[in-house]
Amino acid sequence: MTIQLGDTAPDFTADTTEGTVRLHEYLGDSWGILFSHPADFTPVCTTELGAFANRKDEFTKRNTKLIGVSVDGVESHKGWSSDIAETQGTALNYPLVGDEDRTVANLYGMIHPKAIATATVRTVFIIAPDKTVRLTLTYPASIGRNIDEIIRVLDGLQLSSEFPVSTPVNWNDGDDVIISPAVSDEDAKTQFPKGFTTFKPYLRTTPQPNR
Repeated sequence: MTIQLGDTAPDFTADTTEGTVRLHEYLGDSWGILFSHPADFTPVCTTELGAFANRKDEFTKRNTKLIGVSVDGVESHKGWSSDIAETQGTALNYPLVGDEDRTVANLYGMIHPKAIATATVRTVFIIAPDKTVRLTLTYPASIGRNIDEIIRVLDGLQLSSEFPVSTPVNWNDGDDVIISPAVSDEDAKTQFPKGFTTFKPYLRTTPQPNR
């Protein structure tokens, strides 16, 4: 199944390291990050899941919940958690789905046979409170994800959901943003009281609005 931006994130009920979870109910009014990893007790995955655990508070303050998934079972996940704690400093502190029957993997197109025939690749889905998919990222098994980039994109998505702005190349939270071309100069004066700079009629920047 191919999930495109704007699609409703498929709901599912699954066993996890924190009990049975129904995705949409678990997310509630929060943003969500659903991500998969190829296998438990593997090196890159250990660093990744540890990094998500170490930075959970940063996601929480952004009203964002984490949930991971792989085709390993829940008992495997629980056993692996001690390795994550030992090597990365923090044990699992978010639900990790045991997807042995590949229900979730197939719903989200997480298995790419030309890359890994028997396991999930490293996919990331950012899901908005209305349950629409706002971002997808796919990494090969040999490359670990960049948590800073995931947080950066999450910040941009949340900002553009609240204000008629987009973010320029290499933007980080706090940098100037681009005003939507759909907003007239007259309306921009009201909506962006910090002022704006016009480079071209279609390219106007303004200090990041307060959230």
